[in-house]
Amino acid sequence: MSTISPSDITTELAEKMLTAAITKSVDLGLKMNIAIVDAGANLKAFYRMDGAWIGSVDIACKKAKTARYFDMPTGQIGELSQPGGTLYHIENSNGGLISFPGGLPITNNQGAVIGAIGVSGASVEDDHAVAAAGLDAALQACAS
Repeated sequence: MSTISPSDITTELAEKMLTAAITKSVDLGLKMNIAIVDAGANLKAFYRMDGAWIGSVDIACKKAKTARYFDMPTGQIGELSQPGGTLYHIENSNGGLISFPGGLPITNNQGAVIGAIGVSGASVEDDHAVAAAGLDAALQACAS
């Protein structure tokens, strides 16, 4: 039985998330970079598929960190950071953020954010779908 630490992501959970995200990438015929950060936004796990863009390594890590820093999907931050938005120019903070889809926070059984996943290597829609597959694996592990 898998359990989720009340305050941080476990290695076991990160591995399950990576496996699910890699499987989704392969199913979609994509080459992705997948980053998972812990509750402190430190890199916990990373996987670069053969042939994935080198430039997307940094983007995947920043998507995961951005989702954790603000505990919301990066696509939602993107909506809020448009000209005239309440978070306009936020992507310039914290050493550079990514404010388009592909980063999702991870919560435990009690609803506390324990980390985040970030994916980059294709369209933002595909990045989000692969990140969502990783998140779904976390939610399934949380439910068991």
